[in-house]
Amino acid sequence: MSALCDPSGVVGPPGSAPSPKPAAAPPSLSSQELAQEIKAFLSGIDPVHGNKLTIKEHARCAILLLRNLPPARSAVLDHLRGVFDEYVCTYLLELENSEGRPGCVRSQGPNLDDVVQEIQAVLSEFIRMNPKAWAALVSAWSIDLMGQLSSKYAGRHGVPHASSLNELLQLWMSCKATRTLMEIYTQCLSSMISTCPDACVDALLDTSVQHSPHFDWVVAHIGSSFPNTIINRVLSCGLKDFCMHGTASADLLLFPSTTAADKRVPKIASVVGILGHLASRHSESIKQELLRMFHGSLGPARDQQQKATVPFLLQLAVMSPTLLGTISAELVDSLKPGVLNQLHQHFASLPREDLENMVSIVVHLICQTSGGAYRTLQFLINTAMPASVITTPGLAVHDSVREACDRVIQLLLLNLQKLVYNRGSASLAEAPPRAVPFLDELKGHVRELCVETLRLERKRFLWQHQLLVLLSVYCTPSCGSEALFYLLTLAKSQEELSLATQLYAVLSSCMSDLLPATVKKCVCQIHAGSLSEQQTAQLFQNLALIMQWEDEGPASMGHQLGQAVSSYLYDFGQLLLHGNPEVAQAASLMLSVCPMPKAIQPAHLLFLVRSAAHHFFLVLCHKCSTGISYGSRLLCCLSGASPTASKAILQYLVEGALHPGNAELFGGVAEPPAVRNDASLEGARVSLLDINRRFMAAVNFSGSVWAVFHAGVIGRGLKPPHTPYQREPEEIAHNIQTFLSLLLRCCGAGRCSSEPSQRPVAAVSPEAAKTVAVVLVESICPDVTNSELAWPPEEHTRNTVERDIQIGRFFRDNPLLFQLLSLVAAGRPALCYCSVLLRGLMATLMAHWEASRENDTVSSPWHLQASCALVACMGEGHLLPPVLSNMHEIFDQLAPFEVHLLLLSVWDYMRDNSPLPQKFTFDAGTGLFFRDFSRDNDVGKYLCVLHSVLHKNIDRLGLLSGRFQT
Repeated sequence: MSALCDPSGVVGPPGSAPSPKPAAAPPSLSSQELAQEIKAFLSGIDPVHGNKLTIKEHARCAILLLRNLPPARSAVLDHLRGVFDEYVCTYLLELENSEGRPGCVRSQGPNLDDVVQEIQAVLSEFIRMNPKAWAALVSAWSIDLMGQLSSKYAGRHGVPHASSLNELLQLWMSCKATRTLMEIYTQCLSSMISTCPDACVDALLDTSVQHSPHFDWVVAHIGSSFPNTIINRVLSCGLKDFCMHGTASADLLLFPSTTAADKRVPKIASVVGILGHLASRHSESIKQELLRMFHGSLGPARDQQQKATVPFLLQLAVMSPTLLGTISAELVDSLKPGVLNQLHQHFASLPREDLENMVSIVVHLICQTSGGAYRTLQFLINTAMPASVITTPGLAVHDSVREACDRVIQLLLLNLQKLVYNRGSASLAEAPPRAVPFLDELKGHVRELCVETLRLERKRFLWQHQLLVLLSVYCTPSCGSEALFYLLTLAKSQEELSLATQLYAVLSSCMSDLLPATVKKCVCQIHAGSLSEQQTAQLFQNLALIMQWEDEGPASMGHQLGQAVSSYLYDFGQLLLHGNPEVAQAASLMLSVCPMPKAIQPAHLLFLVRSAAHHFFLVLCHKCSTGISYGSRLLCCLSGASPTASKAILQYLVEGALHPGNAELFGGVAEPPAVRNDASLEGARVSLLDINRRFMAAVNFSGSVWAVFHAGVIGRGLKPPHTPYQREPEEIAHNIQTFLSLLLRCCGAGRCSSEPSQRPVAAVSPEAAKTVAVVLVESICPDVTNSELAWPPEEHTRNTVERDIQIGRFFRDNPLLFQLLSLVAAGRPALCYCSVLLRGLMATLMAHWEASRENDTVSSPWHLQASCALVACMGEGHLLPPVLSNMHEIFDQLAPFEVHLLLLSVWDYMRDNSPLPQKFTFDAGTGLFFRDFSRDNDVGKYLCVLHSVLHKNIDRLGLLSGRFQT
């Protein structure tokens, strides 16, 4: 009977080493009494009364035999399974009747509570007295019974689903029967934890294989109670079982199935499940244990288990993404050159087919890696790169290791390409595309990948550029636009910038809106302030370069990029006013090569024009030739956008050139001292109310309130003298030439027709010249209307002395005005609209020459130059006939009073022949307006003074008399 009942390897009490009895055990039974108990246990009938034993009586009979007949323990423990099963069944029935409220359960359990308690007491005493003989047996019995009960009642109403682990654990731990079994197993594991816990862990693994996932609550509870022990022993037992069944093939590792796992590695799934439950709270312990196993297997003296450790760890990683994510990053960090060389020696003896399978497994695991994916990639790339001449010899890796990493990278890219391009597109009727964790993790490292790609290091940039392509296709469209944005922003040479064009060439076939999305991201990043000033300038330069590079057709990147950039002209135009000249200049370059959209909001267009004009004067002031070129080109492009834009540009350019802050660029007076030196009067407490009370409100103050203090403040002295900054004549001439050249281009100069048969276009458009004329009048005399075109009699100048003096001072302070009048005169009949300026200036000059007491006009150089320029300009604009307009040629040979008389003749002619646009006729042959002076009054009567002057100075001017004949 002992041979039948004793467990394997355990000697029962009849032998030489009987198990000790509990201290509180009842007296030993006689042989006759023991025989009756055995008969009652086997038959289930009371031998004395002959009636059937109840569950409680039968259980107590079994307990009695367990105390007095240890060889019968296997049969007794098997019978006690029914007691626990009955308890659980009754518990669940009453739980269903109470509508699933465990706190309201009043079960029949108390009928068996004392029996369950007695069972626990007996088994606990046996385990405490002789753990070596009882712990392994009882632990296997209790853990297997919990597995059976969990699986048997998993489908019952009121039992939570296996996925609800916390609710399931709460349910079973509230049941006394299962809680007692858990306490018994915990006692067994505690008693053997310091000697040999493998038996208890083996039982846990076997049961987990059979009854998972319903058994997961047991694993979770035991694992949280003994985390370090369970992790260590579960891995140890799993490795032993893996060695016993042999290493799995690559197909098994890559495509694990339940059937295959049961035949080849029956406990590996259980190991994965148990570690998966513990990973949520004990990932650090799992990671350390896995790393310890890995490094321990690389020692010089390796047994069979150490040789199988790496395949075993690969098997775990394939079956559990959680374990893969737990260890991947730290494992990569630990792969130093010495460890890599040890791995090389470890696998050098394997057949080529096994090595290929191993590489395939590694590539598959990398594709499934999420945490630390970028570190893993950089490790592979750095290791695969050829050795540097500065590498320390002791830290170098074997060439075979480099070749292996090179092959891993190539296979990784090939595998990722298959995964990406075979995903397809998700629809409502289909499952979503399969995720690639490796690429999902790399989405957050696009910038780092772009930086590494732009380093242009041999194979490195090719690999990472290919990875950027795959990542862009996988994460369409966000990663594609992000990668292209970083390449455009960080590229500092044309060779680096070519990587962006190559990326677009690959992605354009599958991403139609790549460039618009990229430009939108550029705008968002600029508005968010994510880019430094240097990066912003570099981005604009690169965009401009690409738009200038490729312009073969509508499908080229340059054309498409230009269309995308033109949608955000307003956003980019704001950077023309950037405080950093480099950024503003780069923005000007990009906008100058960007095609203008067919339609743009008037407010945005006006803002662009204003910003471009301001930027032009700014770079002109800073003497930046490159910026001047970009700014001029931008203004010319904007002038062709619409007639409104052209007029606005002319207005802002003329107003800007005449502005006191820019006047010094063209040889003018910078700012009036009264305005420039206001800072010296900051301490003066001036009350406008007091001023009005003192001088009365009827007093006409010209200018601002500071005109009252034009010389200074009483008690504070005079204002400090104003010494304006004087530029070099060469610089002034260059600035004037640059400005007039731009103004001429915006006015239509140099524009030629696309068809040779058409007539030539006027050098200066009359409409543009009229705009300049109107702006000049508004800037110099804002209180004058354009209706004052007719010239009044000379006596009328007495009523406009103040305005005429202001006009004369303005011309004297701004030499550029004469150049602007010449430009207006070239666009006949636009000079008619400057009539008020012409007569104001002429009145000032006439007054000067009349009052002059000098012997010759050379003594008043500015007035002489102004008089000559005025008459020549009026002749150019066909306000004067040629015979009168030529008189300026002799002004330097005359006396001041003679010039006054000649100008008075001009005034009389203008009075009798008012400068009206209606007097001009358009010539279709030349494309210009001209004036037929034969329709006007006889010119001869206005030449009397001129002829008299010529006659008086016949000795010096006789040769010129032919130019003044009608």
